Amino acid sequence: MNLLFWGLTISMIGKVMVAAGVLIAHSELAHEKRVDSLVLRSFRTELMLTVVGLVLIVGGYFMEISFYGIDTSLLTCTGADCAAAIPVAPYSR
Repeated sequence: MNLLFWGLTISMIGKVMVAAGVLIAHSELAHEKRVDSLVLRSFRTELMLTVVGLVLIVGGYFMEISFYGIDTSLLTCTGADCAAAIPVAPYSR
């Protein structure tokens, strides 16, 4: 398993954590229909999940960038040149 795999995996876990935090807090608010200590606790859980999720998304992004190399030609290409700059695995049957 290479750095790209781990970067994509960590980024996906972060995105799921952000979505889960939002769904938990909003479903609790919809269920309770008023703001009480239970809803506030779910908002704190949402905050924690969101912060950890964002850290994982940013960490995964930097892992992907370091896999491709920071000096990649993808930073300076335009138009059709960008498609030619993306490395492609050899075709195999």
